[in-house]
Amino acid sequence: MVTSIHQLDDGAWVSVNDSREVNVSDLWQLACSDVCDCEPTDFLAEGFVEVSVARGRVKARIAGQCIGCGADGITDWLELGRADPETGAFRSVVPSSVHCPGSHRRLAADE
Repeated sequence: MVTSIHQLDDGAWVSVNDSREVNVSDLWQLACSDVCDCEPTDFLAEGFVEVSVARGRVKARIAGQCIGCGADGITDWLELGRADPETGAFRSVVPSSVHCPGSHRRLAADE
């Protein structure tokens, strides 16, 4: 099954298989970030800039800002979740878990 992804409402939502699944305004905890030097970066998502899917992994680059220091920028690719290749069912990651943009893996032990 092909996974269909789209940005909706000027980057406010990511649609997976024609269902609104991920919205902005989540606070993402980033263990590593190009946005600022805060460790970790508490990154408030303000808009999806790019979305992609490969092998069922739905990922995005997100515009936003660090709530600690106020720096703003765009993340490297963050995994938003996975779509089952057989059923199309989407399973989202937990934004409040610790993530490392570009690594395509969560750092939290509760996976």
